[in-house]
Parts: sequence; structure tokens; C-alpha cells
Amino acid sequence: MTMEEIGAEPRIAPRVEPRIEPRIEPSADVDDRAMIGEGTLVWHLAQIREHARVGSECIIGRGAYVGPGVVVGDRCKIQNHALVYEPAVLEDGAFVGPAVVFTNDYLPRAVNPDGTLKDGDDWEAVGVTVRTGASIGARAVCVAPVTIGAWAMVAAGAVVTRDVPDHALVVGVPARQVGWVGHAGAPLVAQGDAWRCPQTGTLYVLRGTSEDDGLVAC
Repeated sequence: MTMEEIGAEPRIAPRVEPRIEPRIEPSADVDDRAMIGEGTLVWHLAQIREHARVGSECIIGRGAYVGPGVVVGDRCKIQNHALVYEPAVLEDGAFVGPAVVFTNDYLPRAVNPDGTLKDGDDWEAVGVTVRTGASIGARAVCVAPVTIGAWAMVAAGAVVTRDVPDHALVVGVPARQVGWVGHAGAPLVAQGDAWRCPQTGTLYVLRGTSEDDGLVAC
């Protein structure tokens, strides 16, 4: 040890956290070309197709389907029997409820005008984008191409045919906005030109000049 080392401040090696391998049930069908993040759980009979990327600490429920090239962020939940068709993108913390369907064919047909069977080259897939923290309730259908805004809430059974603003609460067929929700998921209470979360007390205001721009926390 040199004199310089004796007088130097002690150095502590950075802590290296052990990798938490994903848990994949034997009955799940995960393509070898898919990427599954640390600590992610893939339950019975789920299918994750080629080139899909699933982040860390996700839960992929029983019988769920994740299509080729779909991107799923960290800490997302895709519940039982949800169908997430390509080229969908889920940002961090997205929740997809049981039996939700994300479509990917804007003009679906089984055959061409001449009666021949359509194949993969006869159509162009379009996707659903789910922004950070948004939630899609059970059996809802998102008709691509649509974007579900950050921290928005889609009610169970709704059919979404247009973009949903950040923090919006939408219900019905077709889905229509009936209010706003905060980060905790609770409906916000109007307070002058703003809205307050009854659970956390957080105040939200319009992000821009229109409700289509969504809300932002103060």
C-alpha cells in the first residue's frame, strides 16, 4: 500500500444486485427470440411471440397473448386471456385487464376482392399505444390505431375508437369521457379551474388549452 493510498478516503465497492431471473411456467409458450425482463412472471398457457420485448417485474397472466414485436415496459400487468396484438406498445406501469382485446387490422377481411385468401402481405398492421400508468378494464376493446393517455382509465367493457387524453376516465360503447382520474385511480373532484384527488390531495390542471390535451399534476 502506498502513502497516497494510506491517506486516501476509504472506497466502498458498489453493491451489485443479483439478477432475478424471470419465472416462466412450463405450459407457457415463449418464443426463443422474445426478450423477458428480470423478475417478470409468465403464467400458465400464456403465449409471447417472436421479437416481443417484455420489461422487468411484469406479470403476464394465464392465457394472455403478446404478439410479435410488441413492446411492454417495466412493471406492467397483462391479465388473464388479454390479447395484445402487434404492433402494440405499453409504456411502464400499464394495466391491461382480463380478456381485453387490442385490435390491429383497421379494415379486416378474410379474403381479397377476387376471393383469394388474404395473407401477411395483404394488409398493414396498426397498433394500440398505452402510455405510462394507464389502465384498461376487463373485456374492453381498443380499436387500433388509438393511444390511451398516461394514467387514463378505460372502464370495463368499453370500446375505444379514438385517442384518450392523459388522466381521462372513459366508459361505454363507443367510449366517451365522463371525468378524470388521478395517479391513484380515484375519480378527481372539480375545484374551480382544477381537479383534486380525494385520496392523495394532489391538484391537477389542464395541460394545455383544451381537455383533449389531458391533465397534469401541479
